[in-house]
Amino acid sequence: MKNDHPEQLPLARTEQLIVKEVDDEVLVYDLKTDQAHCLNKTAALVWKNCDGSKSVGDISLSLAESGAQLDQDMIWMALAELKRFELVSHVPTRSNVVGGMGRRQMMRNVGIAAAALPMIVSIIAPTPAQAASNIGFHQPCCGGDTCAPGTSCVSHPTTPPCNMWCN
Repeated sequence: MKNDHPEQLPLARTEQLIVKEVDDEVLVYDLKTDQAHCLNKTAALVWKNCDGSKSVGDISLSLAESGAQLDQDMIWMALAELKRFELVSHVPTRSNVVGGMGRRQMMRNVGIAAAALPMIVSIIAPTPAQAASNIGFHQPCCGGDTCAPGTSCVSHPTTPPCNMWCN
């Protein structure tokens, strides 16, 4: 589709990402920021449709044709989440409020359908060097448990049940 306003066409970021689909969710590992993101079904559907050739209205129509009924307010919310985690390289501008109501108000209004709200859960993954290091890593070592090489079982007064940790 030809569009004279490309600034109105959301575009998903694809560079420096590792993407894995699991059931209805999409797991995205960002090599640039060392963050892992889990997009729920709603956020994943919107992200997959951000190809730079569809407007928000086009995305809504495309999703409706595939059986997903997401109104434009939900798509805008998903785009805001995707932008927050830098998973889109371009998002059209829109206010932080959706149709005059904020995200919390919308969640109260949708009630049981809140599970359909777009959501992204994100964690910062350790770099390979951090993951290989045991610096700052503590694990319980009750009884006969052994610690990683270079650490020993030491007393730690505030950690039940046995108050011993590898350090």
